Amino acid sequence: MISPDSVRLVNGTSLCSGRLEVKTNQSTQRWSSVCENDFDQQDAEVVCRELGCGAPSVLQGALYGEVEPPMRTKEFQCGGHESALLDCSSSGSDRNTCSPGTAVGLTCSEPDAVRLVGGASRCRGTLEVKQGEWRPVKDYYSDWSLKTAAAACRESDCGSAVSVEREESSDRSVWRIRSDCVESGSTLRECAASSGSSSSVLHLTCSGKPIKDMNELMNE
Repeated sequence: MISPDSVRLVNGTSLCSGRLEVKTNQSTQRWSSVCENDFDQQDAEVVCRELGCGAPSVLQGALYGEVEPPMRTKEFQCGGHESALLDCSSSGSDRNTCSPGTAVGLTCSEPDAVRLVGGASRCRGTLEVKQGEWRPVKDYYSDWSLKTAAAACRESDCGSAVSVEREESSDRSVWRIRSDCVESGSTLRECAASSGSSSSVLHLTCSGKPIKDMNELMNE
């Protein structure tokens, strides 16, 4: 993901969370926080989209640290469909009416990085990982077990792993992912460090049930 040059989220845990800042002066590279009263859910949807993140999940003042006033911003009036925050309509002039504790803190969901495609359901199909671009996955040395596949099922919000198979297709670009990297707790995207081409890719079948629901059933 490439951060745009007009909005950013700072003091968060990733590009997709933090205190919202908007570049208010291109020539002086001046950034300003945004007042909570000047920002709403539709504005948040535009910022998350502009950052390449998923939908907004938390919108709260002072969530990611406070800044010293003044905060000089315009009131944004987005419809929610715009591709960039500065494409939205706004109030005519900057204003300085923010009180402490009201700088917008925003958390967007992380972008989807794992999916199963071509199967009979969302939780069954060829495993693909997005690391800049979507590619199917080939394992090293046929070392993927159900334990490794379980991590992919969890990241896809598809419960536990039922089966992992190798399927042949036309030769195409793939991500090579080692099982030991996945089982160490890293995400599949973090483990997709090697690329190449192959005609053999992974096909997963997941339970389709969230893990917590399965645990509840086992305890009944």
